[in-house]
Amino acid sequence: MSDTGKKPGSPNEEGAFWSIIGYLVSGLLIWGGGGLLLDKWLGTSFLGIGGLLLGVTSAIYLIWLRFIRD
Repeated sequence: MSDTGKKPGSPNEEGAFWSIIGYLVSGLLIWGGGGLLLDKWLGTSFLGIGGLLLGVTSAIYLIWLRFIRD
């Protein structure tokens, strides 16, 4: 704990906005990119969308764990 009494990871921490943006972008790039690569490799057309949905869902879950949950 710091001397301000706030726990690390609290919603008021410095740079929380950029952390949230980073979670969203990295989730989309990693999972969406993986889905697109699998689409090209397997010759399908639905895995890219599934990867994007999984990426944004996992990013929102991580944001909830870090900034919203008490």
